[in-house]
Amino acid sequence: MLNTIFTIFDTNKDHVIDKEEFRFCWQKWIKQVVRPVTALLVVDVQNDFISGSLAISNCPAGHHGEEVIPPIIHLLEDNRFDMVVYSLDWHPEDHVSFIDNVRDRPLHETCKITCDEAQVYDTVIFDSVNDCKPTEQKLWPRHCVQNTWGAELHQDLKIAEDAVLVYKGTDPDTDSYSAFWDNNKKSHTSLNEELQKRNITDLFICGIAYDVCVAATAKHAIEIGYRTMIVDDACRGVSEKDIEATKDHTIANNGLVIHSSQVKSLASGRDRPPVLAYKLALELSKKLKKK
Repeated sequence: MLNTIFTIFDTNKDHVIDKEEFRFCWQKWIKQVVRPVTALLVVDVQNDFISGSLAISNCPAGHHGEEVIPPIIHLLEDNRFDMVVYSLDWHPEDHVSFIDNVRDRPLHETCKITCDEAQVYDTVIFDSVNDCKPTEQKLWPRHCVQNTWGAELHQDLKIAEDAVLVYKGTDPDTDSYSAFWDNNKKSHTSLNEELQKRNITDLFICGIAYDVCVAATAKHAIEIGYRTMIVDDACRGVSEKDIEATKDHTIANNGLVIHSSQVKSLASGRDRPPVLAYKLALELSKKLKKK
């Protein structure tokens, strides 16, 4: 890791960090590592995922979605984030993910399940829509329909002052787990633009479901270049196996999986794990190669 970082900043490859190289290193790397600009991203803490039609307590892991609320409230009360974001699933009535809409779109010839056979949590393949390729789609109960009780943020969740709300899954023909992009990466939400307006560097991600929407959001955050941390005890999920896979993927791609008790020192810049510096160095390397 150290050798990689040194090589990135030794731009003339003379095995010495000279004055100009150090000036760049100081301005673009060291200062940004120790002075994070932070956002808390609360993913889909909505009624339907807690006690409604898609309550995760009915899923294999048996988690209770309401358990994310106390640690999230603690995070908001104990930390001064530069930005707080709440994402919401916000589906139209005819959304492609609803099992009761499975007959509304033609299945692709390669799909091994018929409309009559399809059950909740099955994956089907829909024929091409709007010039897209045939799309695999997991079928869910009807949930988080726009302007319904199920789509509302839970009443016990603290809503930060000046928070930003990001709506996803609004296209009837495309599902959207991530708070950044839809599942086919054909369209994006307002999230990245809002983060960039505020020069956010570090994202703390929590919410529901750990291995679905939190996982997809963290994956995209890392891809974009944010220093990304999943707050483990402020997330609940669907499958224990998939939750572990989410953690493994995050760590393998230079993100962190942390406890809420660690957030204060991380957000204030007092605790800067080397992997966060390494992640930023890699992002700077990509930018240098483009020049």
